[in-house]
Amino acid sequence: MNTLPESLIEIHEHNGADYKPLVDYQTWRVALMNYTPDLTPDKINRMQKHTGTDEVFVLMTGRCILFIGEGQEAVIKVHAADMEPYKLYNVKKGVWHSHTFSEDARVLIVENCDTVEANSPFVPLSESQCREVVKLTKNLWK
Repeated sequence: MNTLPESLIEIHEHNGADYKPLVDYQTWRVALMNYTPDLTPDKINRMQKHTGTDEVFVLMTGRCILFIGEGQEAVIKVHAADMEPYKLYNVKKGVWHSHTFSEDARVLIVENCDTVEANSPFVPLSESQCREVVKLTKNLWK
């Protein structure tokens, strides 16, 4: 196999669970997120928002539901999008979100490279909202 010089190209992969940043360049970051057992529908009890960036999700393989929460300081209504492969889903800055994955799912993520815990707060979901996440998943993944 012919090896390409690292001075010309970087090749990255992520086969483990959860989120892993792979490339930071100037103001943007590319990451991969894979299935993680703490994001099964019955375990989703909070949502996150980014106060400094939109966040783009692209489903590469498997299945992923993107949960979107309406509201400013708290989530008042939960929506769900069953992602389609290779379509770009741009979650706007300041929008609450979470996701659940099939075990074979791989999602490409693009965001600002300065996206950190300090500008990405979480908010808890109520018990009824947690039940709604499970119900939405069952309805979409019959």
